[in-house]
Amino acid sequence: MMRISEYRYDLKTAEESQDTKLLLHEFLIAEIERDAVNLFEMSQQQMFTYVNSKIYKYVAEKQLVVSAFDLERLTEDMVDELAGFGPLEAMIRDDSINDILVNGARDIFIERKGKLEKTQMRFIDDEHVLRVIRRILAPLGRRVDEASPTVDARLPDGSRLNVVIPPLALNGPCMSIRKFRKSPILGSDLLAYGTLDSKMLSFLTNASKNRVNTMISGSTGAGKTTMLNFMSRSIPAGERIVTIEDAAELRLEHEHVVRLETRPQNLDGMGEVNAHDLVVNALRMRPDRIILGEVRSREVMDMLQAMNTGHEGCMSTIHANSASDALLRMETLAGLAGFQGAEATLRKMIAAALELIVQVTRLPNGKRRITSITEIIGIRDDRFVTNELFSYNPDLDVFVMSPTLPTNIKLREAMNAD
Repeated sequence: MMRISEYRYDLKTAEESQDTKLLLHEFLIAEIERDAVNLFEMSQQQMFTYVNSKIYKYVAEKQLVVSAFDLERLTEDMVDELAGFGPLEAMIRDDSINDILVNGARDIFIERKGKLEKTQMRFIDDEHVLRVIRRILAPLGRRVDEASPTVDARLPDGSRLNVVIPPLALNGPCMSIRKFRKSPILGSDLLAYGTLDSKMLSFLTNASKNRVNTMISGSTGAGKTTMLNFMSRSIPAGERIVTIEDAAELRLEHEHVVRLETRPQNLDGMGEVNAHDLVVNALRMRPDRIILGEVRSREVMDMLQAMNTGHEGCMSTIHANSASDALLRMETLAGLAGFQGAEATLRKMIAAALELIVQVTRLPNGKRRITSITEIIGIRDDRFVTNELFSYNPDLDVFVMSPTLPTNIKLREAMNAD
């Protein structure tokens, strides 16, 4: 049976109910302090019963007319507020929602099926938002305040959390939650979503099995991590895999996986462990493959060296809008990392290391598509030579396979495997 609270982010009366909730919240806090109870030591049912009795007491004292339906709904709301994520609780439970975006106390958006929707729910005020943020961060051992006004963290269920508070956030505390998919993404899911077609699915699966060094490129929210998850799951059993992420999102079911996660500096500016540090360390761990969640800084050089020194089948993602942009961005990142050689030398290094770029795109209608799969052939006249194996026609919403076969033996085998 679906709980009433699962509908709450669509309630038209949400604005009107906030004043009542504020008064109830103050009353409940006073009652909890008077009773000297610890809600977090109670089971969910015990907590519900306790809060329900207090709300009944409040309604009786104020001589309010409240239906049994509204009494239960208020109880659920207040339990969520006191021990959960407040007005976000129902959205977090809703598996159809991918992202929750809080822009201050009164603006809460969700992304569902690739489209943003503004909800009717809101927080009481900025302090209410901060209280929920601190409640979320407390079990993670993280904090946010004026001295450290931003936080990027992973929730216990794997969801990614980003927080920005004043003075950096001018319109009040902001929070984004990218929810973690409970079940792993499968090839059948990607086909159902129209992300790719069966030929592309077969090719990418085989490319992963054939230990092809792959970069997945795309903009924010395009589905890069989803694609990285899918391709990683195609790695044959028995290989030793080391994953490196800022916030662990990869879900590999292989027996031999080492999961590493970066660590930000503490309040004293000490203790940072970045992706560069972890890639360098991973190379000493006898990995068969290294999977880096995202290339964004000097770790690009470490990944290129890994790919060029026998660690075949490495994978990562990068923010770029096309395969050519991805190559240019890798050059830029290498330059920022302190690469001192000639530009032609760097391009040869990239072309020797990287074999495949998978471009994922989020279309204006919210749908996600693989818009190109490109082979990196080499360098000619100091320029990258590439071969687009698959492309996407947005007018017809169809995928097109190139008649030109790959030059890379592993990619050719992947194309002809089935």
